[in-house]
Amino acid sequence: KIALLGYGRMGKAIASIAKKRGHDLVAIIDPNSSEGNLEEAEVAINFSIPDAAVSNIKSAMALSIPVVSGTTGWLEHKDSVDTFCLEKNTAFLYTSNFSVGVNLFFALNSKLAQLMGSHSDYKVKMEEIHHIHKLDAPSGTAISLAEDIIPQTRYENWSLDNKSETENTISIKSIREGEIPGTHSVIYQNNIDSLSIRHEAFTREGFALGAVIASEWILDKKGIFDMKDVLNLSRFH
Repeated sequence: KIALLGYGRMGKAIASIAKKRGHDLVAIIDPNSSEGNLEEAEVAINFSIPDAAVSNIKSAMALSIPVVSGTTGWLEHKDSVDTFCLEKNTAFLYTSNFSVGVNLFFALNSKLAQLMGSHSDYKVKMEEIHHIHKLDAPSGTAISLAEDIIPQTRYENWSLDNKSETENTISIKSIREGEIPGTHSVIYQNNIDSLSIRHEAFTREGFALGAVIASEWILDKKGIFDMKDVLNLSRFH
């Protein structure tokens, strides 16, 4: 029994896949079309706008309902949400991207950063491309990629579109165009050659499917998790 917190593009895609996998949609919490009863849910999936994320997540946790969340742009509050989750003895799973392919890409990115860490002549830069409706930049996925690179290389932070370019800053270029679901590239380059990895999503279905898989996995669990736990990828990070 699933409650959807947010019923935009992703919410509708998740609803469709959840029904195909035999789940019941018992509540929709959205400013435009709320219905059902949150208290009936066994798990809540949050894809609300960033400004509503914290209150939506905590409203489910207050009822001891485990929450799976993919909304980005609110992470300055994540520590307080994690604490609230543990206080309510429930479960919380946040990821910047639910796609199985992207999470394999995260593991590949982490391993590549480990290999490149001793080759400081290569400068790393990143690019992410999304549809014009995306509210935040850079994407949460791009931030996750950068934050996996930093501990294993000479880099200390990341910056959007070279706004704080230094030798120890990863530049992330954000492009918003058309209806592109999401493309992420990580490029290592020196004066001799260039090495890159890239993930391109063709549809939103992969994100929605991953969110439903995560909601199935989190039932009856307690604690703070991410997609590495769902896909057993922790050993690659």
